Formats: sequence, structure tokens, C-alpha cells
Amino acid sequence: MVKVGIIMGSDSDLPIMKETAEVLEDFEIEYELTVISAHRTPAKAEEYAKTAEDRGLEVIIAGAGKAAHLAGVLAAYTSLPVIGVPIKTSTLGGNDSLYSMVQMPGGVPVATVALNGAKNAGLLAIQILGVANQEIREKFKKYKEKMADKVKETAEELENLGYQEYLNNHS
Repeated sequence: MVKVGIIMGSDSDLPIMKETAEVLEDFEIEYELTVISAHRTPAKAEEYAKTAEDRGLEVIIAGAGKAAHLAGVLAAYTSLPVIGVPIKTSTLGGNDSLYSMVQMPGGVPVATVALNGAKNAGLLAIQILGVANQEIREKFKKYKEKMADKVKETAEELENLGYQEYLNNHS
């Protein structure tokens, strides 16, 4: 059953938002992915949010750039957790995207990751799902262990080779 909705304001956000889909695929979490504009298709945004729970969604991830009101609009119409991914744009360096997500009024929360932080949005969704699902939680624990092992391997290689040879081998 589909657990996560991935929404983006425009297909131009797809090169960033694909990272969310890739993370969910790695964890074998089903998702749906679509484009909805908070400004150009507001009725569709409202319908999507209002029907998300009935479709089995447990988390919504919304990525958008510029005015980026998509995550907040979705959060206004659902009680599901909404994670915002502010997309970095040439306009104001993406700060407008970030501020529109983190500056939500009280009562309409949007969990927000870093600019272009689609990977972390997927991982946060997995952690949220893991609260009620032991199998998902165990997969996430193993993921973190693999990350720690990779850092240990890198540190050992750097210490053994010295920084110059390490950089020559990894350039």
C-alpha cells in the first residue's frame, strides 16, 4: 500500500525530488509522485490533501521553489505529517522557498529540511513511518550502521595513506 506522497510544484523540481523517491525505493516504501501547483491548481492541491489519508498515505513530502506555498497548503488540509523540501532557485537563492515553509503559522506545522534536501525528506518520512512499524525502524537502524561503517572505513584509509595519497586516490 502506498505510504508516502511526493508532490512537487513543477516538473523542474524533479531532478531534486527524485532523491526522495530513490530513498523510499531503497527502503521498499511505496509512494506516489505527482505535480501539483499551490497557485495554478489550488483545487487539486486541496483535493489531494483531503483525500490522502483515504488513499493510505501516512506522510506527504512537498517540494517547491520560489513562493513555495505547496507544503503549507497541503498541511492546511490534512492532519498527516507534511515535510517541506525548499528548492533552491536563482531567485533569492532559494531563501524565499525556505522561509515560506519554516515560517508557518501556529497550528499548521510543516517539517522542513534544507534547501534541496530531498534525500533527508525521504529519510525523515521513513523515521516517521518507523514509529509504528518495527520492520521499517530496523531497516533504518541498519542504514545508520552502514553509514557509520563507511565513515570508519574512510577514516582508516585516510590515516593509513596520509592526506596527499588519499586525495590522489580519490580525485
